[in-house]
Amino acid sequence: MAKSRYNQEFKLKVAEYYLENKHGYKNTGMNFNISASAVRKWVKQYNEHGEDGLLSIKGQAGYSGKFKQDVVEYMHRYRLSALQASIKFGIGSVDAVIKWERIYRKEGYYALHKGWEYIKSMESEPTKKIKKSETSNKIEEDLLTENERLRMENAYLKKLNALVQKRIEKQIKKK
Repeated sequence: MAKSRYNQEFKLKVAEYYLENKHGYKNTGMNFNISASAVRKWVKQYNEHGEDGLLSIKGQAGYSGKFKQDVVEYMHRYRLSALQASIKFGIGSVDAVIKWERIYRKEGYYALHKGWEYIKSMESEPTKKIKKSETSNKIEEDLLTENERLRMENAYLKKLNALVQKRIEKQIKKK
C-alpha cells in the first residue's frame, strides 16, 4: 500500500475546516487543492474515530484473515460500501477493502486467511490452484462452511425477494 502524501495534521485541518465552515466537500477540496472524495473520507473518518481516525494505518498485510473476513461479511450484512466499511473499521485504504471483497466473492472466505503472498499470486494467476499439501478434511470443512453460508445468503435473498414482490403488489393494488 502506498504511503499517504498527507499527514494527520493536514487531514485534521481539512476535516475541521469542513466541519466549521460547511462549504461542502468540493469547495473545501478546492481550498486545500485536494479531491472532494479525500475531504469526504477524512471528515467521515474524523466523525467516526476522532483524530485517531486520521492516522496513517498499516497496510493490508497487517490484518488477519479473520479480520478481513469479518469486515467483508459485515459489509454485506449491513449493505455498506467499501468506503463506509473502511471508515467503520478504521482501515486506511478503501482499495484494500475492495480487494478483500473481490477475493471473498471470487475465492471464498478461506482465501482471505492465506495472506499477502496468496493475494499477489492470485493477481498473477487467473485460477486458484489448491496445494496438494492441504488435507482433504480441511478442504471439505471449508466447503461445508462456505455451503452453509451460501444457503443462508440464498434464504435471505428469497425472503427479501418475497417482501419486494409484496410491496410491488400493494402498490399495483393502490393504483
